[in-house]
Amino acid sequence: MKEYTAYILIGGNIGDPFNNLRTAKELMSKQCGTIIKESSIYQTAAWGLTDQPDFLNQVIILSTTLNPETLMRSLLSVEETMGRKRNIKFGPRIIDLDILLIDDFLIESELLNVPHPALQKRKFALIPLNEVAPDLVHPVENKTINQLLTDCKDELVVQKISAPAS
Repeated sequence: MKEYTAYILIGGNIGDPFNNLRTAKELMSKQCGTIIKESSIYQTAAWGLTDQPDFLNQVIILSTTLNPETLMRSLLSVEETMGRKRNIKFGPRIIDLDILLIDDFLIESELLNVPHPALQKRKFALIPLNEVAPDLVHPVENKTINQLLTDCKDELVVQKISAPAS
């Protein structure tokens, strides 16, 4: 069975965000694959729609036998199980699970865009991803994550608030 390596950004800003990140990782471990590495947790002001609580974000590296579309459907199921409602674009959320990269896949579909189309523009994704995979090469930009972070013009403050659990 084929194994894939997925880089997933998890985040949220309502309820108990620390607990929600932990719950999401537990559900992902049961439904999606094995978490092989996780970044520290970072706090960032909301992006896009700014009048809401700060977000906590973390990147995990997941080893999975699920193909990218099946993995995305499983992640959406985890969000739904946790009570995620998609009411307002960029709005507050209990949990948000985004596939940033998965192997060298280039996917553009209604369900999934890989690499995540805004990855190189968002420090709240690049900083935790750089912590766990600085030398990973973005398959479209053809730069390492570290290079993308260095080039990123995003000015949002991204503050480390806890070290990785593992």
